[in-house]
Amino acid sequence: MLRSIGRQWCCSAAFQCRRSKRAITTIVGQQLKAQEQQLHEQQQQQQQEVHKIDDEVSRLLALKAKLGGDAAPANQKFTLKTPKGTRDYAPQQMTLRQSVLDKIVQVFKRHGGEAIDTPVFELKEVLTGKYGEDSKLIYDLKDQGGEILSMRYDLTVPLARYLAMNKISSIKRYHIAKVYRRDNPAMTRGRYREFYQCDFDIAGTHDPMLADAECVKIVAEVLDTLDIGDYVIKLNHRQLLDGMFEACGVPASNFRAICSAVDKLDKSPWEDVRKEMVDEKGLDGVTADKIGEYVRLSGGAELVERLLSDEKLKAVPNAVKGLEGMQLLLKYCALFNLDHRISFDLSLARGLDYYTGVIYEGVLKGEQEQGPSAAKTAQNGEPATSEAGGTVGSVAGGGRYDNLVGMFDPRGKAVPCVGVSIGVERIFSVLESRALANKTKLRTNDVEVFVASAHKGLHEQRLRVLNQLWAAGIKAEHSFKLNPKLLAQLQHCEEHQVPLAIVLGDDELSKGLVKLREVTTRQESTVPLAELCAEIRRRLSP
Repeated sequence: MLRSIGRQWCCSAAFQCRRSKRAITTIVGQQLKAQEQQLHEQQQQQQQEVHKIDDEVSRLLALKAKLGGDAAPANQKFTLKTPKGTRDYAPQQMTLRQSVLDKIVQVFKRHGGEAIDTPVFELKEVLTGKYGEDSKLIYDLKDQGGEILSMRYDLTVPLARYLAMNKISSIKRYHIAKVYRRDNPAMTRGRYREFYQCDFDIAGTHDPMLADAECVKIVAEVLDTLDIGDYVIKLNHRQLLDGMFEACGVPASNFRAICSAVDKLDKSPWEDVRKEMVDEKGLDGVTADKIGEYVRLSGGAELVERLLSDEKLKAVPNAVKGLEGMQLLLKYCALFNLDHRISFDLSLARGLDYYTGVIYEGVLKGEQEQGPSAAKTAQNGEPATSEAGGTVGSVAGGGRYDNLVGMFDPRGKAVPCVGVSIGVERIFSVLESRALANKTKLRTNDVEVFVASAHKGLHEQRLRVLNQLWAAGIKAEHSFKLNPKLLAQLQHCEEHQVPLAIVLGDDELSKGLVKLREVTTRQESTVPLAELCAEIRRRLSP
């Protein structure tokens, strides 16, 4: 009986277990099937979204093509040119440019300059608010990964950022690089949207006017070294300008705007500048006339003495400080023998907001301003640097900016600075025009020797001789033809002003000799291969 009951219980338990397993399997299967169905629906939905995106992209691309996108249609003509305000430079032009830059660097190094470089673009917030009305000329870039960037407008603000970021309080630095401005280009006068600047700056706390006078001296040395014609370096002081505006009744809030207007006196007559002050800047006409009495004055130490006794200026501390600074600067410039090169000119303003002290500008004189009439014109109160009066424009400028570095320092720590920027593009234009007028042909390479072959089958011998010359540090080249004609090789030497030519021939080579030819005189002599390098150096030595 008990056994029978036990068997029945075991059978019932086994049946219940199998039944439970089947139920679990059924439930799991249903869940898996539901998940598969859900996944399939999600995939279908994603595919539909992808199709919608593709359709939208196709629609936008079609619209872009219709409006004029990046790529021109195949049947549309494409004008190949450089962007507005830029240009290409041929080998002759680059040779001239490199010569100018090398001479400028020699002057910078003579005064202890060290070279630095900074990025061609900066954070936009680094550049904004530093250039006054010229801020509108800054090139802004599209958002590139979360940073709002702008092309550098000059090399001075990047220097200030560099000094503040690296905690540098003293340096003599020079920097030669391209800058970018959305200006109206005047290509024939060396005014571009992309152009080189050559800057020299002295950062650090120094006694008054010592570093400033050296920067003026650097301008004179650069212009003398380049020998681009007669010039004058105009000097003024930002404190004097502010004091003059205050004495004339200009509201302090309007100083920078009026300064920007005065800065245009080198390009526009006083009547136009006065009209801008009154009509655009909102200045009273009487106040503008008072400013006109001052800004048309220029001279030297005697003018400083005269202004120091001016009753209106004597009452303004800023004006007195500026005049005392000018007095000291003119004294130091006289010690540098710059008396005949400088002019204290109250029309000089330099509109950039960051200047705080001395400002200066180097201006090339025109052909018509060569005699005593020029000095007379200046004494009569007319702006001696207007283009109509006989100058061809500014080729250098700079000044003192003591507060710019402090704008970037978290604690506002100031690093006094003074510097100069050489306007090399204007200089390049003057020298290019002169070379064109004189039909001057410049050498565009430094090749010293051309290796020529007199007949066929000597290209391997040319390679051996070339390798010997290059190993000795001699600049050499040859024709890339296996069997060039001798006349064509010698004509190449004459056209490219290569001073020497080596002519290889079987007879000479069998004796261990080569012919060495002086290209200008066409005289030839036989030289042993073993002595070739030494003989070339001897003939090339001055």
